[in-house]
Amino acid sequence: MRHIFLPDTIESLLRIAVIVPAIYLLIIFFIRLSGKRSTSQMNNFDWIVTVALGSITASTILLKDIILAEGALSIALLLVLQYGLTFLARKSPLVARAVKAPPTLLFDRGRFLDDGMATERISRKEVLAAVRKAGFTDLDQVDWIALENDASFSVIAHSDSRTNRNAIREIGGVPAERRH
Repeated sequence: MRHIFLPDTIESLLRIAVIVPAIYLLIIFFIRLSGKRSTSQMNNFDWIVTVALGSITASTILLKDIILAEGALSIALLLVLQYGLTFLARKSPLVARAVKAPPTLLFDRGRFLDDGMATERISRKEVLAAVRKAGFTDLDQVDWIALENDASFSVIAHSDSRTNRNAIREIGGVPAERRH
């Protein structure tokens, strides 16, 4: 009968003691090869890769029928696929649109954009928290607030310069007359 705290054999504990450091070092190695993007703020497909990496890591560590070479190959392939997809997304607007959610405008010069907020399931309280986090105390200090494709908020300060207008050209929901 298997005990709930002790394994049937010491071999399973030794396997884990060898696999954990090996898979840990392999992940560090592969992440370094694939670049900073693998650990930056995540968009949807980065998040999927991260979850899959965690699952593969856990399976490789805990499941006896998955050997280190299989886990390592799985991790390497996921990161190569992520690298390839980000490369294609950078080169092709069509691929970029397919895999990356566009930013969504949530606030436009004094008014909350309820349609965008509803689509993204963002409350006014969350938008106001982003304003405070950006260091503003009043919405009159802000022209635009956008939810970026990595789920972070961009709070663009009130300004009469054309610089801020250039920053919002790619955001859906900005009226054409405000883009120029």
